[in-house]
Amino acid sequence: MKPVWVIDDDRSIRWVFEKALTRENIAFRTFASADEALGMLASEAPQIIVSDIRMPGESGLKLLQQARERYPHVPVIIMTAYSDLESAVAAFQGGAYEYLPKPFDVDHAVELIRRALEESLRQDAVPEAAEAAPEILGQAPAMQEVFRVIGRLSQSNTTVLITGESGTGKELVASALHRHSPRAAKPFIAINTAAIPKDLLESELFGHERGAFTGAQSMRRGRFEQADGGTLFLDEIGDMPSELQTWLLRVLSDGQFYRVGGHQPIKANVRVIAATHQDLEARVKQGLFREDLFHRLNVIRLRLPALRERREDIPLLVRHFLAKSARELGVEAKRLSDAALKFLSAQDFPGNVRQLENLCHWLTVMAPGVNIEVKDLPSELRIAAGAAIEQNWVSALEREVADALNRGESGLMNVLGPQFEKALITRALAHTGGRRIEAANLLGFGRNTLTRKIQELGLDSEKDSGDA
Repeated sequence: MKPVWVIDDDRSIRWVFEKALTRENIAFRTFASADEALGMLASEAPQIIVSDIRMPGESGLKLLQQARERYPHVPVIIMTAYSDLESAVAAFQGGAYEYLPKPFDVDHAVELIRRALEESLRQDAVPEAAEAAPEILGQAPAMQEVFRVIGRLSQSNTTVLITGESGTGKELVASALHRHSPRAAKPFIAINTAAIPKDLLESELFGHERGAFTGAQSMRRGRFEQADGGTLFLDEIGDMPSELQTWLLRVLSDGQFYRVGGHQPIKANVRVIAATHQDLEARVKQGLFREDLFHRLNVIRLRLPALRERREDIPLLVRHFLAKSARELGVEAKRLSDAALKFLSAQDFPGNVRQLENLCHWLTVMAPGVNIEVKDLPSELRIAAGAAIEQNWVSALEREVADALNRGESGLMNVLGPQFEKALITRALAHTGGRRIEAANLLGFGRNTLTRKIQELGLDSEKDSGDA
């Protein structure tokens, strides 16, 4: 492993890092200026760089720029006593791994360096692999059934009703149905009927003649005409106003329509694909949706599964969306650790695939470094998941206490308390690879407190020689 480079004109800061990195058995080199490090950079590559941002001579940002150009996979941690917005933005725009404001906690700095080292070593070992992704991703049985239906309909002009929760990809499936149909060479026009005001929806769908209403200064072709020969996708059809339902039924029944203010019928050579997240049968019973229109639309029903019904697809989707976001932003694609992927695969994602895509975009912008751990995920996601997990383990603990009381046992705190602490410490040490500073931080202990508890609980055999 190559050394960690520490660059700071402040001798006391270099001394602190020298002592901390020596204690952690991490190889290092220190430099008093960015000019000094830049001279060495021409012939030697560090494992990671920790640099002050403002120094006599060249700045840390200049060093960051040169390092990123020569060694794009070397993480650079920028530190500064000037904790201002401009410095933080400049550091991250320049590709910094993390931003460390002074004064900093030494243990936190060491933990950050360890994370950067682990990532750098993984970067050395894992080559980049780019591959083309299919138009719709999914290996779960529920998605394979969706693919089969699209395949069966590939030579058909049949009306299709797509149902599924918001965010499941209904427009994506409608587009795939169009691309794999005899109408593929003609337009695919999509309209969200719930997003357009009731007064404008008729004109939006069917167009209008000049002078049909105030502001109609010229003739306008509606979506049905724009989709002539192709496919019209009507999203959120369940929210369509009753008047529009009547007009749509007439088009589907007669194959023709009138522009607003028009008197000549226009032939509608259009395949209609509709979608809704609502229960249309229930809305029919409530008198909110026309039963005859429902039967006109419900020729072929295609239900899209919620993301929680296809959890095995989450790792595949995450990799796809992270790569997509990286391409859009012109940055290196992030990667999730096995623990982070396992965590995400256990979530319900009420917003489904759309929520997962938004999460991946957030991670591409906000997560430090390329490799993402559970603690890098948005706090609201971790809090929500933690609440559910807490309820589970608290219930299990309550059952254990109840069983012990029913057996007539006493002194439960003396029995269960040490077991609880032992489980926490054992798992924290396993998670950090035996590194006590990191484990103590995760548990909310000081390092000395953790050492004492390890001795009291008889866990000395797990002592990491690197932390001695």
